[in-house]
Amino acid sequence: MADFKIWMNGKVVPGEQAVLPVNSAAVFYATNCFEGLRAYWNADDGEMYGFRLAEHFARLRESMKMMRFSVPSSDVDLYEAVREVIKANGVREDIHMHLVAYVLGTGLDATTPTGLYINPRRRPSAPAGLRCCVSSWTRTNDNAIPIRLKSGSNYQNGRLATLQAKADGYDTPILLNQSGTVAEGTGATFFMVRRGVLLTPPLTADILESITRTTLLSDVIPELRLEVQEREIARTELYVADEAFLCGSGYEITPILSIDRFPLGTGEVGPITKKLSRAYMDLVRGVDKRHSEWRTPVYKPMGVTAAR
Repeated sequence: MADFKIWMNGKVVPGEQAVLPVNSAAVFYATNCFEGLRAYWNADDGEMYGFRLAEHFARLRESMKMMRFSVPSSDVDLYEAVREVIKANGVREDIHMHLVAYVLGTGLDATTPTGLYINPRRRPSAPAGLRCCVSSWTRTNDNAIPIRLKSGSNYQNGRLATLQAKADGYDTPILLNQSGTVAEGTGATFFMVRRGVLLTPPLTADILESITRTTLLSDVIPELRLEVQEREIARTELYVADEAFLCGSGYEITPILSIDRFPLGTGEVGPITKKLSRAYMDLVRGVDKRHSEWRTPVYKPMGVTAAR
């Protein structure tokens, strides 16, 4: 499979035909909203499973509402679009997709037509462990460009932080919010372990309302009987953490080995991170059969209905 076909406004087309006008706000101002979707291949089932698509569609609609976009498709349409583009590409491997809503005109009024596309792509496995830094760039806040709004324009904040981190010899940054406490990574939420307890910043810390974070908090962590606290995290707590990781649909669960060159714990991937990663991957792939409602099969004939 050389190049993936793209689903664009109701049709599956070759990648080179999935184009946008150069003068549209989508190109010129990054006026879009998007979701990062994951689908996983389960060889035993002979099936691809899209993970928590309903929740991604709901979050996309929230972003579109904040951006005053029109909503051109129902959830049933979106389910079928995801299934259609995966089947059209004959995918039988884990993939990452962006579902993108964009405006076709200037984007300066609420009646501008909105388009949609889905671009499946391979995403290399995350590194075995990240060397992170605390960024000198501050996370944008809810009264400026809210991180709750999943828009391409928001990601310039993280891009600046990432470029600086790499220039300074790190893999990726951790951003603080305007209060000086930990927010998240550039495209993933943050967890750490201290004295056996999992800690993660609250939703009010200028973080994305992450679906992966929610999956861990509501299901995986309780299932493993681990203790977790949602609270503000001070910068210096990062340096005395026993373990840490970033999580998200793209990142899945990616361990952090050091922060500002302070090794975390032994400097290797910790036992709680390993346990969470195994449990999460079993769940999304369907090895763990619980929560079948979170996994949308692609190749199995089925009707799909919008979640209530």
